[in-house]
Amino acid sequence: MVDHAADIQAWLEPRADEMAALVEHLVAIDTENPPGRGLGTCGRLLSDVMEQLHLAPELTLLEPSDGLEEPCVVRGSAGEGPETLYFHGHFDVVPAQDPAQFRAARGDGRIVGRGTADMKGGLVSMLFGAAAASALGLLHRGKVVLHLVCDEETGSAAGSGHLRRAGVIDADAVAMVTAEPTGGVVWHASRGALTLRVEVRGREAHVGQAHLGVNAFEGMLRVAEPLARLSDSLREQGGSTLVVGGAAGSGAGFNVVPGSAWFSVDRRFDPDEELETELARLTDRIDRAAADVGADVTVDLLQRQPAASTDPSHSAAQALARCVAAVEGEPPRFELCPGVLETRWYAQLGIPAFAYGPGLLEVSHGPSEYVDEEAIRRCAAVYALFAAELL
Repeated sequence: MVDHAADIQAWLEPRADEMAALVEHLVAIDTENPPGRGLGTCGRLLSDVMEQLHLAPELTLLEPSDGLEEPCVVRGSAGEGPETLYFHGHFDVVPAQDPAQFRAARGDGRIVGRGTADMKGGLVSMLFGAAAASALGLLHRGKVVLHLVCDEETGSAAGSGHLRRAGVIDADAVAMVTAEPTGGVVWHASRGALTLRVEVRGREAHVGQAHLGVNAFEGMLRVAEPLARLSDSLREQGGSTLVVGGAAGSGAGFNVVPGSAWFSVDRRFDPDEELETELARLTDRIDRAAADVGADVTVDLLQRQPAASTDPSHSAAQALARCVAAVEGEPPRFELCPGVLETRWYAQLGIPAFAYGPGLLEVSHGPSEYVDEEAIRRCAAVYALFAAELL
């Protein structure tokens, strides 16, 4: 099937301006998350584009949650038959450093703007990759199903969570790929995530009568200290990570003994580390520290996501490598993603799941985020080939 690479690229090249214009249009829709604005507007545009590309769109509006404006999922498909290959992506973006980032700038073969790399450029690759495979008659044994979700940047509870709750992810699917900015490598595995909010309660008092109060901030420092030591230990070992106090808060004013204080704990663990073991490691340290200092502590679990992994020797992984090599001239490296991926929603069901996209991780989320136009088209060709290879 990799022999179809030239035909696919010949189909994509005349559509270069159309693909670039769509990236610009998507960037212009402010889908910052948080707070989760513009999601319905973007979902409707994607649905319209799918209609134009004959990808049988289905737009599902979800129940409002976590302040998201018009949360939604856009599904589409190309081809028929018993086998299913998923193309999965998200259209929310992290907050911009400057509102000007929502005015895409195109020049020198690049498109600069918020979300170009992560991952509106990748969405365009998937849409046109599916359309190319369908238009060229390369889907013989099954179909490509597109899942585009609205809240990946804040955990996917609404979008991908809906897909799982609704039972629309077929556990017998041949594979899944998502268009995260991998910069030419394939992420075959990703870390899991545990996020806690630890609150310490004390008793407020006027600064002039501080002896009558219980300083929650001081208690917070003592509770956080063993977690900070664990963070240092993990850093020395390399690999998985722990960030203590990425967000924190305390008190009502400088002249009042703080009656409450809180801090966040964010743990990213590797696939060979167990979620329950890591959660117990964190909560045990918190409980022991609280008992030692007599602190009144509450722990809220904000995020609980398992790690995900597909063996690079799996036939679907090797098929993806062949497709990348056919377009790029050499096979890709398989690597662990340093963060959390949407692949987990599929890998949990036993579906081989990968990330491969046209953007670069090092510019994603930054003030000069960009994507190369040629990379968008090459990635679309890889997706089309992957569909032809598996279907």
